[in-house]
Amino acid sequence: MLSKAQIKYIQSLQRNKYRHQYQQYLAEGAKIVPELIIAGAKITQLFALPEWIEANSALLKQHALAAEPITADELQQASALSSPNQVIALVDIPPIDTVPTPTGLSIALDAVRDPGNLGTIVRTADWFGIKRVYCSTDCVDIYNPKTVQSTMGSIVRVEVIYTDLEVLFKEHKQIPVFAADMNGASLYSTHLPSEGILLIGSESHGISPSLAPYTLPITIPRFGGAESLNAAMAAGIILGWWKGH
Repeated sequence: MLSKAQIKYIQSLQRNKYRHQYQQYLAEGAKIVPELIIAGAKITQLFALPEWIEANSALLKQHALAAEPITADELQQASALSSPNQVIALVDIPPIDTVPTPTGLSIALDAVRDPGNLGTIVRTADWFGIKRVYCSTDCVDIYNPKTVQSTMGSIVRVEVIYTDLEVLFKEHKQIPVFAADMNGASLYSTHLPSEGILLIGSESHGISPSLAPYTLPITIPRFGGAESLNAAMAAGIILGWWKGH
């Protein structure tokens, strides 16, 4: 049974302020929580419906975890989701003490504020074997419950670092930065090296003018009538071409 204090604490993690105060985030759902367990996320508490606990008893035993049984009503009270799904995990936020040097292929995100877009980009990075995503400090929080949900477990396998992108690009001028830009050179005629950074800008405003001098703009040629692509879709198309050629 969940106490009022436990419900209040779980609910507090829906807010950025408290996530970073307590250095924990929420993960919810019968699909994402087992992914996090298998990936080695540091889960401190699990609250779940009895049927979920029974169905996942072997997984819990294998990873030396215990889940506290709760009712559907308690799950509804504590959940950040409109349709709660069986299990809630409280997960420690891994510490990042310094900004690591970009290696291989990385992604940088400039003012991406939609939680679903950020989560999907992290999941896409994981699909293509990209281990690091750099976010400007005005991007949405990676530990926002909607963002966590959208990563589908990739949040554990992809390192997300918040930093000043202009400083990052200045310090690593030897690494080319390719920016998705409607007015850039065609993606399909651009040489894309094995080491580089793909920069994706704001859904509304594109790349910040302060970052433009450090970038090589590229675009996905348009063959139809759609006005634009969202950030996650553009990232997926560019990465697919980049990794495949």
